[in-house]
Amino acid sequence: MRIGVLTAGGDCPGLNAVIRSIVHRAVHDRGDEVIGFDDGFRGLLDGRYRPLDINSVSGILARGGTILGSSRLERGRLREACDNGEELVARLGLDALIPIGGEGTLTAARMLAEAGLPVVGVPKTIDNDISATDRTFGFDTAVSVATEAIDRLKTTAESHQRVMVVEVMGRHAGWIALEAGMAGGAHGICIPERPFEVGDLVKMVEERFARGKKFAIVCVAEGAHPAEGSMDYEKGAIDAYGHERFTGIGNRLAVELEERLGKEARPVILGHVQRGGTPTAYDRVLATRFGWHAVEAAHRGDFGRMTALRGTDVVMAPLADAVSELKHVPQERMDEAEAVF
Repeated sequence: MRIGVLTAGGDCPGLNAVIRSIVHRAVHDRGDEVIGFDDGFRGLLDGRYRPLDINSVSGILARGGTILGSSRLERGRLREACDNGEELVARLGLDALIPIGGEGTLTAARMLAEAGLPVVGVPKTIDNDISATDRTFGFDTAVSVATEAIDRLKTTAESHQRVMVVEVMGRHAGWIALEAGMAGGAHGICIPERPFEVGDLVKMVEERFARGKKFAIVCVAEGAHPAEGSMDYEKGAIDAYGHERFTGIGNRLAVELEERLGKEARPVILGHVQRGGTPTAYDRVLATRFGWHAVEAAHRGDFGRMTALRGTDVVMAPLADAVSELKHVPQERMDEAEAVF
């Protein structure tokens, strides 16, 4: 077989582990040819690719980012690919295409599959919001980075009697904030699934200080927002790719808490540091398993589907299931977290 691989959307710890696994399984075990498209779907449409052999993926298991590069694609160019799907596959001589990405990439993969391309998807997102899989690689690394940050911020917050507002990624799902907040012992967690009351956070901090605890940590997802009338907060505009631009809830909440409490509050925006660096052992293993199963699915002709973790097993799920809805934090998980606030 001739298998094409691409990585699209935001980068994520574990992408290189998937690429490495695909090449080892396909080239070494199956005798296939693997090519990697540069810069995501742009490389696919422009015909920019490189051969991938065992030597080209040597030493990349622990590397963050992606050796193939990534980009986001305008919907117009994606429709162009769908309209010319059969010609595209024939020109490139592809027997299978394995796109690795999050909700946007998997939506594109579904469109390409419906247009007749032999597509096997691999889900990735640090947000862990793909509904068809229990876990996505990159999430464990992001939670570990955020947890370490909270651990470190506790000591400086206590030394200076401050409130620290730690903003983590999570546009529409609060999994990182939930698990990092729980693991780091944050005193408040704010997630997109449930609007927060600023008054509740103020009361929490005041009660801590009254008990002699002279600091507090609030972990907030970037997509979290206050309850209507709780505080002034404007939503951002929509960018060229259909994504909402967030206006900085961490900064705005820190200002609001400082004004209401009369105590120093500092925002800490972790941002892209959560995406970068070495993937955890868990993410390396999950990414490797996803790559292995993607090659096997291609050989079975199991197209229009993606790898998914169910319990401890890797199964194949329809791409349609992956993009039908996001996986949100359920109420019972917030109830568990609040028990230890």
